[in-house]
Amino acid sequence: MTDRGYKRSEKLKGKSGIDRLFREGKWHTGGSLRVIVLPDEGGKMPKVGVSVSKKFLKKAVDRNRAKRLLRETYRLNKALFLEAFGVSSSMLFWVSRKLPKNQAEVEVDFIKLCEKIKRQKAAEEDETNA
Repeated sequence: MTDRGYKRSEKLKGKSGIDRLFREGKWHTGGSLRVIVLPDEGGKMPKVGVSVSKKFLKKAVDRNRAKRLLRETYRLNKALFLEAFGVSSSMLFWVSRKLPKNQAEVEVDFIKLCEKIKRQKAAEEDETNA
């Protein structure tokens, strides 16, 4: 049975961890979703945070809804995320002025982004093996 929770130990917290992520991480974009990732070689569990900018969604209630949808999407698709990004510190961002209508809308962008990264990794492996 797969672990579908979003435990406290998985949450990216603390200024130092977030600052390091922004300083050394790599950005990826897919649809209305952006993620910054920093591989964590010694970690056993991914550290994930979510953020929505006031620039895109002015009302706090809208930002909170977008964050809930991002967390739930991660929680339900954690295996796909780990397959694409591995154990890492990462932060998910919603970068659209339009509030997502439902979970499915966020999930489509999330899956597209993960699939895109998996394809890029496969292409890089093919280049190194050739």
